[in-house]
Amino acid sequence: MEKEAKIFVAGHRGMVGSAIVRALENEGYVNIIKRTSKELDLRNQADVAAFFADQKPDYVFLAAAKVGGIMANNTYRADFLYENIAIQTNVIHQAYIQSVKKLLFLGSSCIYPKLAPQPLREDYLLTGTLESTNEPYAIAKIAGIKMCEAYRAQYGCNFISAMPTNLYGLNDNYHPENSHVLPALIRRFHEAKINGLPSVTIWGTGTPLREFLYADDLGEACIFLMDNYSDEQFINVGVGEDLSIENLAKLIKKIVGFQGNIAFDKSKPDGTPRKLMDVNKLHDLGWKHKTSLKEGIALAYEDFLAKHTH
Repeated sequence: MEKEAKIFVAGHRGMVGSAIVRALENEGYVNIIKRTSKELDLRNQADVAAFFADQKPDYVFLAAAKVGGIMANNTYRADFLYENIAIQTNVIHQAYIQSVKKLLFLGSSCIYPKLAPQPLREDYLLTGTLESTNEPYAIAKIAGIKMCEAYRAQYGCNFISAMPTNLYGLNDNYHPENSHVLPALIRRFHEAKINGLPSVTIWGTGTPLREFLYADDLGEACIFLMDNYSDEQFINVGVGEDLSIENLAKLIKKIVGFQGNIAFDKSKPDGTPRKLMDVNKLHDLGWKHKTSLKEGIALAYEDFLAKHTH
């Protein structure tokens, strides 16, 4: 990407979008186009068409999405399907109409079949049934990947897709019901510490294995892929190693400084037993993450304290 190119980051206020903006600014890109959801409703076809016709961006990072944890995904099934499909359909189509040089679409590791072999290789997509709780979100993201492939095949568009593993970091969502596991645990351990509670209860058995990537590392990976990757097949972005929810909880407990116990509510669902990304393709291109989980959680906790405790 040329330093003066017009770069549209869709979803720039979210955790991923804001990380992409920071990475772009760090590398000297000066012409970053941002629109809040109030300024531009990406679900509105006419508004998105008018925006692209007016701005004519050279590059697009599509990081806008409706996201949430197990509970939110399962409760708002129609919203997750409709809003995500609407956002990506409008943006991808207008990127084609206005001859955008390159677009990067961001998916999620939940696109893989629930019981796919581990670690998850890119070619396991659509080889089995999805995890039922987040099926609507996964189907929307799969549709986005397939749209990028189809616009490439039919029109020759340079549209690529990347599938990040579980993310955390600055500007994460710490909502009590609708957040993902890592930010939810930061909040719960912090509140337990402040309120002097004897223990924190965690859903499930603590045995599922999860992989976590610091969002600013993903931001850098996105620029790396924009510059170095143009294949039809989507590419995994992760760290290539995982840990149990129990060990994650112990690590967060230590960083937050909570002195009590950890209990497990085994009546609650565990979700997928394991979701580890095969990141050989990305490593072979020459990119690896920089931030360790311990460092990243400490940075995320600082950000949580600054923004959510007053």
